[in-house]
Amino acid sequence: MTDKATPKAKAKPKNAPKRAPVKRASAAKKPSKAASKKASANNSSWGRKLWSISWKLAVIGTVVVAAYGIYLDQIIARKFEGQKWHLPAQVFSRSMALYPGAAVSHDQLMSELKLLGYRKVANPRQVGEFSASKTKIDLWRRPFLHPKGDQTEQRVMLTFDSNGVSSVTRSSDRRQLAVFHLEPVLLDRMITGDGEDRLFVTTAKMPQAIIDALILVEDRSFYEHHGVNPFAIVRAAMVNISAGRTVQGGSTLTQQLAKNFFLSSERSISRKLREALMAIIIDFRYEKDEILEAYLNEVYMGQDKARGVHGMGLASQFYFGRPIAELTMPQQAFLVAAIKGPSYYNPWRYPERALKRRDLVLRLLMEAGELNVAQYEAAVESPLGLRKSDKPVHQKLPAFFAVVRHELATRYGDSLLQQSGIKVYTTLDPMAQDAAEKAVEQTLKQLGKNNKSLQVGMVLTDKYSAGIAAMVGDKVPSYQGFNRAVEIRRPIGSLIKPFVYATALNQPDKYTLATPLKDEAITLKNGQGKTWSPQNVDKKFRGQVPLLTAFKKSMNVPTVNLGMAIGVAGVATTLDRAGWRDKIPEYPSMLLGAVNGSPLMVAQVFQTIADNGRYRHLNSVTTVLDANNQPLTASRPRTTQAIPAASNYLVKYAMTQVVENGTAKRLGNAFPRATLAGKTGTSNDSRDSWFAGFDERNVAAIWVGRDDNGKTNLYGSSGAMAVYQAFLKNRPPLSLRMAPVDGIVQGYFERDTGVAKEADCGNVMKVPALRESYQPAANCGEPLPWWKKLIGG
Repeated sequence: MTDKATPKAKAKPKNAPKRAPVKRASAAKKPSKAASKKASANNSSWGRKLWSISWKLAVIGTVVVAAYGIYLDQIIARKFEGQKWHLPAQVFSRSMALYPGAAVSHDQLMSELKLLGYRKVANPRQVGEFSASKTKIDLWRRPFLHPKGDQTEQRVMLTFDSNGVSSVTRSSDRRQLAVFHLEPVLLDRMITGDGEDRLFVTTAKMPQAIIDALILVEDRSFYEHHGVNPFAIVRAAMVNISAGRTVQGGSTLTQQLAKNFFLSSERSISRKLREALMAIIIDFRYEKDEILEAYLNEVYMGQDKARGVHGMGLASQFYFGRPIAELTMPQQAFLVAAIKGPSYYNPWRYPERALKRRDLVLRLLMEAGELNVAQYEAAVESPLGLRKSDKPVHQKLPAFFAVVRHELATRYGDSLLQQSGIKVYTTLDPMAQDAAEKAVEQTLKQLGKNNKSLQVGMVLTDKYSAGIAAMVGDKVPSYQGFNRAVEIRRPIGSLIKPFVYATALNQPDKYTLATPLKDEAITLKNGQGKTWSPQNVDKKFRGQVPLLTAFKKSMNVPTVNLGMAIGVAGVATTLDRAGWRDKIPEYPSMLLGAVNGSPLMVAQVFQTIADNGRYRHLNSVTTVLDANNQPLTASRPRTTQAIPAASNYLVKYAMTQVVENGTAKRLGNAFPRATLAGKTGTSNDSRDSWFAGFDERNVAAIWVGRDDNGKTNLYGSSGAMAVYQAFLKNRPPLSLRMAPVDGIVQGYFERDTGVAKEADCGNVMKVPALRESYQPAANCGEPLPWWKKLIGG
């Protein structure tokens, strides 16, 4: 209001009568009543304005919250109804096939079962158990997903003899099985992106005790509330105020899931409000069991070095090294106990703390009637039963995994590993890999005493499947770096000789294992016009030697003479057909191994010899299943007969003689009861030490040398073969079965001339031969006496 000027009061007459006080009071009351009336009107006006503003703000707030709720609802829907997680690609080993005649020993199967976490008992009563005697194993196999379909749990009796498996009998009906598979070992998961690792387990396959304990410990009113439990929040607040610190949380499982899925760990009112709103939306949209399944697979359960362990399925493997379905009640209780603080209750670091927390969960289960007193007392007395801390939950296989990744990209495309939930089934034999790693570490430690710069590359294949069974790329097998099993290119030395002799023996009209070869000085010109005079290791010449002797003694001069007679191009063709994929220089020096290769390349061509001359491209991946467990299609190389089976048999026989009394006889002496095939190799100046060989089960190719190509002072027999010998000590060999091949007969040849003779002739050597090359002369090549002519003999 604008102030107005007040007129001056008139002067009062002296004798003016006084006003009564009442009248003054009355006059004073009148303006006060008006003012009160006016104030009341103003208050009413402000109230109306406040109400108007309030309901408008409420409407705006409601609209904003609703809009924000719709926004959050879309985020939640995308997560829940799409791909909740990127499930890492699971990489499995080969599935061990057991059938009558399988080259699997009793001890090998025992080791495999131990690796898979089976429990040895007196009498198997449930899945995951087995019993064993000297020649039998009674096994109750777990159910598992096989590339060819689901395999149900099954109990079988396996019997063994000296050759391996002799019978497989199903216990339920005593039926003899043609083939029986063990579940593969989960080697690792190929993590991409966020570093989270998990094994998805559906609620249906989750033990009920875990679900009961989880709800009892974390959210007792889970099935009653609508995502948020106000009473729990108030109760937690009162407890925390009373304690003076945070000792209890009021979040529901749904709130925890919302935080884990969508929010950070920031402590703020805004984050808590957002968490509560999202929990309400999740609870409104989805069934309780779906929420529970998401929680059980999302919850953080610990840290495996750089990998976060998420979900109960992976936690079971991480803490106990076995599937969640096989956990005991105390172990299940521990998983629920660890949710509160996986680091704080780390059982390897703080076992007493972890045990106390587990026992609390068990007590809660007893109080809720889920356990009786006797069960509770037995459970709290049991140890945690953890896996050994030095037993990794995933395998460190840098060399092999590098090959797997390359093959996946080549056969299935670069984007395969970005897909969620794929399953990769490989050829790796975990027991062979373990034996190979130990052999490398043991042997290189010994050899390295005189030469610390030595390195190694080793490849093992499965003779029957042509799969890579094991691979080591460094003297420290877990080292992730230069993979010498694949990436080196070094002269292979005498490892080329079997292919020189295979080329010659494929000409039965000219060559047999008894054919004499010249061991005389020879001078040749190489591609640059320089002369070359090969020498035997002992610098001696013997005039001539039988072909088999030249082979098993790894004699250079006879081999070069033979190679020049049959042609360098023919040898190169044989090597190429056997699977050598790099360029082969067609010079005379190639006949003694002036061909650069890697252990993987060597393993490929010796796999062909071990497989009766049949070429099959070595592979590391057998099958890939998508997220729906459907196989992905991929091209497979065709199989070819690279070396005729009959002449290949002669090469295999010659390789057994190398081990029996040739350059690898030290190996034969170490395993006198086993038939083994092998070939040693050494490059010029002893820079590279090589060995290739096989038993009935595995083909091995090993290189020992230096990265700087320096001298090693090792021969093939003293370096690479020592690694193989250590491998066979760790994994006893299965004797090579030299099964008869069509076209092969037992031959007898004169030692000096190589002429075919009868068995009862003098000075003969007994060796296998191609039928067309063995046409023995009658009467040992001598004229028949008159009396034999007379009787027609």
